[in-house]
Amino acid sequence: MKVLLIKDVKSLGKVGEVKEVKDGYGKNFLIGKGFAKHATAEVLEQWEKEQAQIKANLEKELEIANKQKEMIESLKLTIKHKVGGNGHLIGSITSKEIATALKDQFDLDIDKKSITLKNPIKTPGVFEVDCKLGHGIHASLTVDVIEA
Repeated sequence: MKVLLIKDVKSLGKVGEVKEVKDGYGKNFLIGKGFAKHATAEVLEQWEKEQAQIKANLEKELEIANKQKEMIESLKLTIKHKVGGNGHLIGSITSKEIATALKDQFDLDIDKKSITLKNPIKTPGVFEVDCKLGHGIHASLTVDVIEA
């Protein structure tokens, strides 16, 4: 019997491959455990459509992420923070503060977990912050911390 693998099977093959297997192995193990589907014309056609849809969605997400990267790298985010007598900030600038400021100033939604600070921001000045946008795309945001 021919089966379409919908999950990787160690000794058989990878996702999307059509394999010829014995009837009992195919029906009882592969199809029964959800590793494969019986490879009929309809199932193969449906699989092709799903894969095309997944590819289209991935391309769309990559396009959006690249646009966001260009936008973020052209921005200069300004954050006002209280400064103590010694010239250091009272507290420090966190990724949550940066995410909130991006939302307020530029209407950009970036999760605070996606913002990486190389070193804690504890003094006024201009800093580079890394923003992960998904699919391996990173943007460098310029943050200007000024005295409030």
